[in-house]
Parts: sequence; structure tokens; C-alpha cells
Amino acid sequence: MTARTLSPLDRILADSQRALETVFARPPAHRPNPAADTPDVVLHEDERRHAAGLMRINHVGEVCAQALYVGQASVARDAGTRAHLLAAAQEETDHLAWCADRLHELDSRPSLLNPLWYAGSYAIGLLAGLRGDGWNLGFVVETERQVEAHLDEHLQRLPPADARSRAILSQMKIDEARHADNAQAAGARALPMPIPRLMSLASKVMKAVAYRV
Repeated sequence: MTARTLSPLDRILADSQRALETVFARPPAHRPNPAADTPDVVLHEDERRHAAGLMRINHVGEVCAQALYVGQASVARDAGTRAHLLAAAQEETDHLAWCADRLHELDSRPSLLNPLWYAGSYAIGLLAGLRGDGWNLGFVVETERQVEAHLDEHLQRLPPADARSRAILSQMKIDEARHADNAQAAGARALPMPIPRLMSLASKVMKAVAYRV
């Protein structure tokens, strides 16, 4: 049986459903939580709030990643590129679920601005995808490299006793590096300046806001 080719309307409906699930539901992970076997500890109140702020940022990052990849995949010209983007998005769904679980354990919540983060990232993904598949994949590489650096920073900033958050972020970092390597091998083009700097600036704004809201 051959796979069904989705019409433009089908894609719009599928993307809309995915957006609603990402922002308003809790999509399940397909892989076990990396922190499942890591003992939890009771953190001091200031440590708990700080860890929750960092994990809220990471949860927002996964909301944005979903939107970026789905937006890029919706306009990808090559079926292989589309499949690559959607496979990466599936792993980002795991990250989203793991971060949501940890926020719950820390008695905290996701960002109240998740609908805004998703909408903006989806629009950026569309624009990146419309430039062509080479630029599309180049955007993946640059995004994931910046996320790797951001995860390194959070691994250093987490409270020393918060081993559960650290286990989650460590696995996320491994996955993000693989996404970047796969996109590079698939023919990514290096993004010209000032796009990487603008991406970095937008990320800093998001992190500053999402830590608290």
C-alpha cells in the first residue's frame, strides 16, 4: 500500500492539530524519561524556583522547536528533507514531554506565552523553508548548535543537587547535536550573517522572558 500524499488543506489541518497539542496538551514521549532512575531530592525554595525557571526556558525551547520544524517541513520541496525535519520534531516531542514532567515535579508550570512562542516560531520556520531545502537544513544546523550552547550553560547553572533536571538536559544535548550533524550531512548551507546573530538575540529575549512568565 502506498503512502497517501497530503493535500495543502490536509497539511494545514495536521499542522493546526499539532500546534494545539503542543501548546495546550501534554504530548506523550515515545522514549523513557532519562531521569526515570535518578533519585529526586528536596531542593531549597530558591533552588526550586531557579531550576523551574531554567526548565521553563527549556520547555519553551521545545515548543519553539516543534513550531520551527513543522513550519519548515510544511514547505520543504524534497520528501527526504521533510522526513528529516519531522523525525527531528518527533524527538523534540520527547524533550517537550520530559521538560513538562520536570516542571510538574518542581511544582511549576509552562510559560503563559507558549501560544505566542509557537506562532512566531512557526512563521520563522515557514520563511526559512521557503528559501529552499539547503537553507532550510542550514537553519536546523544553526538552531541546534545554539541550543547545544544554551544547554551547556543550563547544565552549569542548575542547582548541584538537581540531578533529575541534569539527566534530562544531558540527553537533550545529545539529541540536538545529532540533529545538527544529520542536517549538515543532508546538505545544509551555512547561514550568512547577520542571521545567526539575530537568532541568538531572539533566543536571549525568549530566555529572559520565559524564566519568569
